[in-house]
Amino acid sequence: RLFFYHHASAFSPCPSTRELVIMATTDALSLRGVLRGHRGWVTAIAVNEDGTQVLSASRDKTIVQWNITRGDGEGALSQYGIAHRALKGHGHFVEDVVLSKDGQFALSASWDGSLRLWDLNEGKTTRQFVQHTKAVTSVAFSPDNRQIVSGSKDHTIRLWNTLGECKITIDEASQSHSDWVSCVHFSPSTTTPLVVSAGWDKLVKVWTITDEFKLKQNLAGHTGYVNAVTISPDGSLCASGGKDGTAMLWALEEGKHLYSLDAKDIINALVFSPNHFWLCAATDSGIIIWDLESKQEVATLSKDFPDFGTSTLVPSPAALSLAWSADGTTLYAGYSDNLVRVWGVSM
Repeated sequence: RLFFYHHASAFSPCPSTRELVIMATTDALSLRGVLRGHRGWVTAIAVNEDGTQVLSASRDKTIVQWNITRGDGEGALSQYGIAHRALKGHGHFVEDVVLSKDGQFALSASWDGSLRLWDLNEGKTTRQFVQHTKAVTSVAFSPDNRQIVSGSKDHTIRLWNTLGECKITIDEASQSHSDWVSCVHFSPSTTTPLVVSAGWDKLVKVWTITDEFKLKQNLAGHTGYVNAVTISPDGSLCASGGKDGTAMLWALEEGKHLYSLDAKDIINALVFSPNHFWLCAATDSGIIIWDLESKQEVATLSKDFPDFGTSTLVPSPAALSLAWSADGTTLYAGYSDNLVRVWGVSM
């Protein structure tokens, strides 16, 4: 069986289905607070290893560094952290942000066509990566932080070193996406290094990078553009989602479709929990969390949640981005009403 918590030592056993049903009816998650400060959609979130610092990227062209204080209450009135600084330099929407393993550096991707490497202690750009000819939609660090992969609306995937030198460009019609590349990810597995990409051509692509950057296989099945792809913490599973509102689960090594889950709305982001056998989807109407053993919903977090805190300007905010704290107790979600809402696992 491919279920990663069965064989990955980092995983704690999952609650039984009966426990999950009880949990779902007694609120598996609660709204702990918000991070308020952006002036545009919150497009991406990254959390450092000890959970003390969060980065959020936005359409306001900035990345904000937050110091997490955990707030003094519940719901949208509780400020969960303090903005330490805004990282400025991009000339257009910032679409993605990721952290280095040691939490000292961040990489951002922007519609201005560039990537930036930031020194978080100084709050300054140390490198600019300029080769893409259109908006950069996604960026990822390799597990050892020595390689960087990016995807763009120019239909290409590029592999870089940390000096900002572009080493490989995937743009051959026979291999590359035939439309915008929406998402790129490195597998966390160091034994079989892989990159997974998703595109508006309805495909998920798996790439090997051991000797050369080469297409391993296409994972086909989506009926609309794909916005999001994510990989389980042990590298065995991949999940993808987008316009068709379906989260598709794949066995990454075999490239086999396992099953699908219905999100009932456009999926904007997907993430696996680091310590439960859960998949979380950010959609235009909220967040859905599934237990992958029972394939049941653990939680649905919509604007009807108590103290959600909507405004008259954006009465139905879309959930756009997701990131878990490393210990799996806190889920950060970015929305189209410019807020990061912070959800805590009540267990």
